[in-house]
Amino acid sequence: MTASQDWRGPQAPPGPDRNCGQTLRLDVITIFPGYLRALDLSLVGKAAGAGLLDLQVHDLRRWTRDRHRSVDDTPLGGGAGMVMKPDVWGEALDEVLRLPADAQRARRELRDRPERQVLVIPTPAGEVFTQRTAEDLGGADQIVFACGRYEGIDARVARHYREAGVEVRELSIGDYVLNGGEVAALVIIEAVARLRPGVLGNPESVVEESHAATGLLEHEVHTRPVRWRGLDVAREWPALLSGDHGLIARERRDRALARTARLRPDLVRRLDPSGLDPADRAALARLGWASPPGAGAPVKLIVRPALTGDVPALAELAARTFPDACPPFLSSESVSRHVEDRLNPQILLQWVEDPRVAVTVAQLGEETTTCSGQVRPDELVGYSVVVAHEEDDSGGLPAGLDPLPPAVATLLEDGPAPGGDGGANVEDGAGGAAELSKLYVDARVRESGLAAALLSNCVRQAARMGAQVLWLGTHEGNRPARKAYRRAGFTKVGSRTYDVGGRRCRDVVMALDPRAHDQAGPQR
Repeated sequence: MTASQDWRGPQAPPGPDRNCGQTLRLDVITIFPGYLRALDLSLVGKAAGAGLLDLQVHDLRRWTRDRHRSVDDTPLGGGAGMVMKPDVWGEALDEVLRLPADAQRARRELRDRPERQVLVIPTPAGEVFTQRTAEDLGGADQIVFACGRYEGIDARVARHYREAGVEVRELSIGDYVLNGGEVAALVIIEAVARLRPGVLGNPESVVEESHAATGLLEHEVHTRPVRWRGLDVAREWPALLSGDHGLIARERRDRALARTARLRPDLVRRLDPSGLDPADRAALARLGWASPPGAGAPVKLIVRPALTGDVPALAELAARTFPDACPPFLSSESVSRHVEDRLNPQILLQWVEDPRVAVTVAQLGEETTTCSGQVRPDELVGYSVVVAHEEDDSGGLPAGLDPLPPAVATLLEDGPAPGGDGGANVEDGAGGAAELSKLYVDARVRESGLAAALLSNCVRQAARMGAQVLWLGTHEGNRPARKAYRRAGFTKVGSRTYDVGGRRCRDVVMALDPRAHDQAGPQR
C-alpha cells in the first residue's frame, strides 16, 4: 500500500452482531493519509476492529484531474501561501457524503435520511472544541473530517455544504496554528470515539474525568506505593484508604471542585447551581464561590475581616437576620429589645476594634439575582463573630461575651472538646475557650454555601486564638442549625438558658476542638 491510497482502520470480524446498531462512521480526507495511522493504535484501533467504529481514511489527491494531482492554487487577490481548491474538495465530499453536486437536490436527499451526518473542518478560525462538543458529536452516525493544509480550504466549500443542508462544524482545538488539520482530526476523533458505548473498558471512567458532564476538572489520582519519596497518601488523604466509599466519593468531589477553582475558575463560572447539592455549595463557598438559588452561575464570594466603616451596614444586617433564628413564641417586642441591647452599633464597634474578637463579613463579588431578590456587591450578606474568653490587662472580658456554660467549663478541665483527636496535638488543659457568638446569613443568599464558609472560617479563627474549645448555643427547636453544626464537627455537650429581650429561652450547647479541625486543612 502506498501513501496515496485510501486505507481502512482495523476491520471487525464478520458476523450478524458486528455493528449492534452502534457503529460510528468516521471518514478523514487528507493529502497525508499515513498521518492517520496512529488511529490504529490503542482503544480507537480496538474499537474499529470490534466494529464499534468504521474508520476510513481517504487521499484527497484521488479526486484530482490534472497530471500533477494539484490540490491547491494561489489565493485570489494575491498574498502569501496557497489555498486548497474547492473543485477537488467538492468531488471528494460529494462522494464520501453520498450527495449530488447540486445544493438543492442535496438538501432534498438529506431530508429523507434518518442518519445524522456532520462535516468537520478543523481550522484555527473555528469554534473552540470542548468536551461538550465531543459529547454532541458522539451522537452522530457519520463524521467526515476535511483536513486542510496551506492557507486553508476555499471558504466556498463550507458555505456550499451548509446551503445543501449538511451540518458543518468548523472547529479549533486551541488558539494556535498547526500545519494542517490532521492533528486536530486525531484529537477530535479520540475525544469523540471514547464516548461511544463499548469503546472504554469501564464506562464509568468518563463520568468523573476532567471536562466531563460535571463540568469540573478531575480530582488528583493516586496508586501504590502509598508512600513514595516522602510523599504519603495515608497522611495527606487518609480517606482514600478508609474503605468508606461514601466518604471517598464526597472527598473526591470536594477535591475536584477545589482543583477546578484553583486552575480553571472559568469552569466554575459555567456551573449550573441547580446541579449542585448542599455539600457542593458548601465546598465552593469555602473556595470563594457562592451559589445562591436562582443565580445563573456561581459568583465570587468575598469573606473578610470587618472594618470600622462596616459597622452601620453590619448593624442593619444583624437587626435583619437575628429574627430568622428566633423561636416562634418570642414576640417581636422581645426580639427588637434584644437587638437594641445586644446588637447595637456601639457593641459591634467594640467587637471590631477588640483584638480578642474576630468579626467577619461577607459580600458577593458582583450584582446577582437570586430567588429572593437582587444583591448588590456593596451589600453585606453575612457575618460571624468569634469571641475569646480572655481577660485584658485590667481583668475585663470582651463586651457582650456570654457566660461560660458549665458543660464547657468541664471540658476545659477534662481535656479536648468533642470532635477533637483526644489531645494528641496539645497538652490537656492547654488553651482556653472561644464562643461562636454570631453566624447569620441574609435570606437572599441562603443555601448558597455561605453559612458553611463562615463556619469553617470561625473554626480557623478560634484555632488561631489558641482556643481549646469553640462552643456555641443554638435554640433547642432550631433543628436545621443543629444539623449544620453537627456536619461541621460540633457535638452537643449540654444546655443553657438564654435571655432574649426579657424572655428566657433554652439553648443546646455544642462544642468542638478547633485545633484538630483546623489542622485537617481545606481540601485541595
